[in-house]
Amino acid sequence: MAYIHELPAWPDLTWDAHAFTQVLAALHQKQGKYLGKMEAMGFELRTEASVVALTSEVVKSSAIEGERLDTAEVRSSIALKLGLNASGLPTPGRQVEGIVEMMLDATQNYDLSLTEERLFGWHAALFPTGRNGMHPITVGAWRDDVRGPMQVVSGPVSKERVHFQAPTAAQLEVEMGKFLEWFNGPCEIDPVLRAAVAHLWFVTIHPFDDGNGRIARAVADMALSRADGSKERFYSMSTGIEAERKEYYIQLESAQRGSLDITSWLAWFLGCLDRAIDAADTMLASVLLKAKLWQKINIKPVNDRQRKVINRMLEHDWEGNLKSSKYARLAKCSPDTALRDIKELLERGVLTKTASGGRSTSYQLVNPDEL
Repeated sequence: MAYIHELPAWPDLTWDAHAFTQVLAALHQKQGKYLGKMEAMGFELRTEASVVALTSEVVKSSAIEGERLDTAEVRSSIALKLGLNASGLPTPGRQVEGIVEMMLDATQNYDLSLTEERLFGWHAALFPTGRNGMHPITVGAWRDDVRGPMQVVSGPVSKERVHFQAPTAAQLEVEMGKFLEWFNGPCEIDPVLRAAVAHLWFVTIHPFDDGNGRIARAVADMALSRADGSKERFYSMSTGIEAERKEYYIQLESAQRGSLDITSWLAWFLGCLDRAIDAADTMLASVLLKAKLWQKINIKPVNDRQRKVINRMLEHDWEGNLKSSKYARLAKCSPDTALRDIKELLERGVLTKTASGGRSTSYQLVNPDEL
């Protein structure tokens, strides 16, 4: 079966618009609801919620590609670039800085045109050394296919399975010209649908040597920011995609090997977005909990080490309970200092012991209402 970009009518993608009437109405209602919640939270809490969502977006977009980024480094980079307080957070590395720059440009400057030059800048930011690991790649330019056709493959060497083969390098100028003209042109379809179409269209062209998935998701985030009409993010689409990663790749492969009717892809994308917005409830709750806890703790401020560990425990991806060894590692201090800090927090009622004892002694944060 031909890939969709090989079909005569490409890129005239089609879908059953009536299938999404109710889904889109519900999505827009949810978007309006959460944007209203954000507005009511006040500037500081709204900014914190947006930073949490952006941090998750950056971390999970890389995780989809099997790349683990340090959450604290990502948050630090975002905070510094937005002129916010980043005390106690690590200095971000070049790799983190690059993907954060791309994501912030896509979401903070969503109202600017997406151009070839801008995409080249995003790509160069993702690969500041001109390499992906040990392998040199063409950076800040369309791929040239000197090493063969651009394929998405899986499996061991000599037993690879080709999931997709992109248009040739010779076609990229024309292909990307059509895409950018459409993306920057009048929005003749629902703006949320536009994000879903843009994601599939871009990743089907696959214009770069590497980083196409992350850039496609940044393009979709740019379109979603336009749909929201806001620079502030309150949900993370990549977090939703990462949670459904296997299905994401199945849907992409199916759409790229099918007809120009992409109804199934759009249905999945909209469903994933709906679930990502629902997950924002948990994120907003954690932001409010964090603010409430710090409001009470700051009556008698803690030291920098304690502040760093408490903030880490309040992050959405924190797992398990706190142990003295974990505290020492996070705060970069000696075991004795860790025990003293923990004892102070226990005496103040910020931490409480869990049921386990002895070598397994661990701690958790108290409910703010109990402080």
